[in-house]
Amino acid sequence: HVNSPDLLVNKPTVPTTHQYQPTDSLYRKRLSIDGRQLNLEVFDPCSQGTEARCIVEEPVDWADGFVVVYNISDRTSFINAENILQQIREIRIENCKGEVEVPVCLVGNKQDLCHARQVCEEEGRSLAQENRCLFQEVSAAESYQEIANLFTQLIRQVMEHLKYRADRRCYSSSKSMAKLINNMFGKRRKSV
Repeated sequence: HVNSPDLLVNKPTVPTTHQYQPTDSLYRKRLSIDGRQLNLEVFDPCSQGTEARCIVEEPVDWADGFVVVYNISDRTSFINAENILQQIREIRIENCKGEVEVPVCLVGNKQDLCHARQVCEEEGRSLAQENRCLFQEVSAAESYQEIANLFTQLIRQVMEHLKYRADRRCYSSSKSMAKLINNMFGKRRKSV
């Protein structure tokens, strides 16, 4: 649904355990990026025609990345996108135990309708900067390649983020193990 903010969810490494209602819009695709086979899941909470408010709580907990889309010729969709970015931030802070930062891309769609523009590019860029996310304006109607590149860029960023998290966990675990071993065996007991 191009007029409403959309949400991308990418799970390249972790099997999903979430539940969906039959009315949810979940799209699955298998693709190859940089020689790796990935399973991509795209969840669109706004596809049911309720553009006024898209509820995103459930996927925010397990999502590895997001694409939030607004229509550059519709001010309301930009406001909705801003609200979704806020929801993502609030829910992740509340539920995600330190893993608040995930790759997010804000996309201004319908660039081909620039004659009817209601949201200037600088507003989109500024909102993206405030929310520390990527930004791009595209025309889904005119350039499939732009969209493919955007998804590829975000997926690469997600993969880097997941690798960083895994490396950090390994380092933290080995550091804890070293500390434990040192505490157990590092101090020599004085003989009596």
